[in-house]
Amino acid sequence: MEQKKIDRINELARKSREIGLTEEEKAEQTELRNEYRRAVTGSLNASLSNTYIMTPDGKKRKVVQNGGKGSV
Repeated sequence: MEQKKIDRINELARKSREIGLTEEEKAEQTELRNEYRRAVTGSLNASLSNTYIMTPDGKKRKVVQNGGKGSV
């Protein structure tokens, strides 16, 4: 995600705390936050897809997603 968009998320958060947001700004904030969540989730999934667990007997086991929400 572009730094410009992250800065805008922070700007809207500050404004929300200080004086409040218009309906348009609330919608923009929601859209930007959702985009940020997707970017973070995608990055985490990419990292986990290249992660292995070393078992006590020295074997490597690939981390696999079990289908549960938020679990790997």
